[in-house]
Amino acid sequence: MTDDLTRTDDESVLADITGMLATLLDEYGLDDVGIGMETTFTRDLELESIDLVTLAGLLEERYGGQVNFAEFLAGMELDEIIELSVGRLVEHVVHSLKAAAAG
Repeated sequence: MTDDLTRTDDESVLADITGMLATLLDEYGLDDVGIGMETTFTRDLELESIDLVTLAGLLEERYGGQVNFAEFLAGMELDEIIELSVGRLVEHVVHSLKAAAAG
């Protein structure tokens, strides 16, 4: 059974992450940036490592222990982190939520 807090489809998770990123970008006065599955954190959004730490906190607030962003990043090479797209994060979140729901 899924409820509104644990929607596990790409579209719902993308909406959640887009909202988190909008909050983050608003701090820089960048509230009109288009965000989609192909958007990269570094190249397109110009986020830095401290922003990823903030994003990790927002993900934890939203999903609790079901999504471990730090562990996700730890499994990547530096060039993968630099090229990380919103879509790849969405896929990770969806996979993590489904795995948690499966128990």
